[in-house]
Amino acid sequence: MADPGARLLVADDNKVNRLLLGRSLELQGHRVALAENGAVAIAMLGQEAYDLLLLDINMPEMDGFEVLERLKADVRLRDVPVIVTSALEGIANIVRCIELGAEDYLSKPINAVLLKARIGASLEKKRLRDQQQAMVKRFATAEVAQDLAQSGFALGGRNLEATVMFSDIRGFTALVESQSPQETIELLNTYYTLMFDAISGQGGVVNQMIGDGLMAIFGAPLALDDAPMAAVRAAQDMVEMIGLFNTDRVAAAKPPLRIGVGIATGRMVAGYTGTQQRATYTCIGDAVNLAARLETHTKEAARDIVVDAAVASALAGRVTLEPLGAVKFKGVSNPVEVFAVAVIG
Repeated sequence: MADPGARLLVADDNKVNRLLLGRSLELQGHRVALAENGAVAIAMLGQEAYDLLLLDINMPEMDGFEVLERLKADVRLRDVPVIVTSALEGIANIVRCIELGAEDYLSKPINAVLLKARIGASLEKKRLRDQQQAMVKRFATAEVAQDLAQSGFALGGRNLEATVMFSDIRGFTALVESQSPQETIELLNTYYTLMFDAISGQGGVVNQMIGDGLMAIFGAPLALDDAPMAAVRAAQDMVEMIGLFNTDRVAAAKPPLRIGVGIATGRMVAGYTGTQQRATYTCIGDAVNLAARLETHTKEAARDIVVDAAVASALAGRVTLEPLGAVKFKGVSNPVEVFAVAVIG
């Protein structure tokens, strides 16, 4: 059964057909807008959200085929359901409409009962698509959701230049043992709220959370200007936020938190890994492994933020750095020059 009050757009150059169809749909409980040709319909779709388009084919200025092509090419409009209503005969025209993305094709004169059923089915499919998109946005970052909307889902990856960050809470295991599970969950939720804000505020994407640790990417899936600087600024914001958060914790007689952040930049493979049923967006490469090693090294170096030479070079004197010398990391062939980043304040 069709959802009451759906917002429908009727595009037909025949004024009588347009008015009568609009009136019929209003009697079914829908809210209806009318467009006298395809160009007007495209303009209206760009200005307001509609649940369904009923589209004639033979129209001046822009016919129905051109409208379907425009919708298919526009990432904002390609999910608008379209039912073609046309006097054009021939299987070739029907096939062309379906190939261009139309949900259905009804020949004129239109059977009112059949039209009602087809509208109901199209609106139900749209409702399910909307629910799916809302779920993606809830459990994926905005950048990943945008990438899925623009490019679609496909397992595999592409080579690109990006910056990777790893971070975790120092002494978290001991902290967990000293408090209740409820307190730990509340702490983690607060911690991630602060960290996500700092990372997303600089254009980064958090793609992994494991306990108190997180992994973030700067420069994928969407390109980002000056990704190394964005990652370092995010890390500085993270440390600053933890400092402010500690003021409240100390006042409540709770131990202060401290985090360690490792950042590396370089070529890597980024994309969706897993199965068709369950997948995640991640990146793989030497820079990823190195960032994880750098985060671990913050403990030994007694520094909050450490970066590799590639990040240090990209910063070009814009951030105060402290050379910590060459370090031999497990799993890394050659010693790596490591630099500590000055924290804000």
